[in-house]
Amino acid sequence: MPSTSTPSEAQAQARTQAQDQAARLAAITPERLYPAPTPLWQASFAEVEAASAGQQLSGAWKLLLLGDGSPTRHLQLLTGSPVEVEVIAMTPLIRPDGAAPAEVAELQPPLLHRQVWLNCGGQTLGWAESWWNRREAEDHLRDRHQPIWRSLTSGRTEQFREVDGLARVSAPWLEERFGQPGPYWSRHYRFFRQGRELTVIREVFSPRLESWLGAAAEPQTGPDL
Repeated sequence: MPSTSTPSEAQAQARTQAQDQAARLAAITPERLYPAPTPLWQASFAEVEAASAGQQLSGAWKLLLLGDGSPTRHLQLLTGSPVEVEVIAMTPLIRPDGAAPAEVAELQPPLLHRQVWLNCGGQTLGWAESWWNRREAEDHLRDRHQPIWRSLTSGRTEQFREVDGLARVSAPWLEERFGQPGPYWSRHYRFFRQGRELTVIREVFSPRLESWLGAAAEPQTGPDL
């Protein structure tokens, strides 16, 4: 049935929707973002596949780091506990800095930068940050404490994940939270929908995952890993 709203009512409704959207963005906790972890070694996905670095990873860790499955889903299956997303910060971003993955430049501005801890069964097993177009973030992160994979698949729409790079990183704030010294395995990837980038995500994993996955690298791992 056609809408019977008058032009003034439609304008008022549009203003209300815009105000609601602004209020939701304003409600995003403007807490401090952590600086990017320091990369001690890094390589593109193609370089990892072609070089010994990818071969030196144990099978279980190779699936976690280089596979296209959901890491938060994997954490839940490994631990038997639901993943609890602890939001560190979600802040507007004028432009990405040099520490952000190069793929962030492919996102349409204005951008939003989000960082979270990933907790399972009382343990922090990962840290993640993501970059979004603000409108896309508004559409897909309605529940900011929900894992991204669940937010993006809630409508059963097709997604495609492309791993772009692997790294070994270090940061004092990661060591404090993980309770174990680094360096730590990290990866970054993009989510696509209908051929268009939705978000760029970088993750760092705690060595505590070795309790379920075994040692991250085979015995022949070189000193640069």
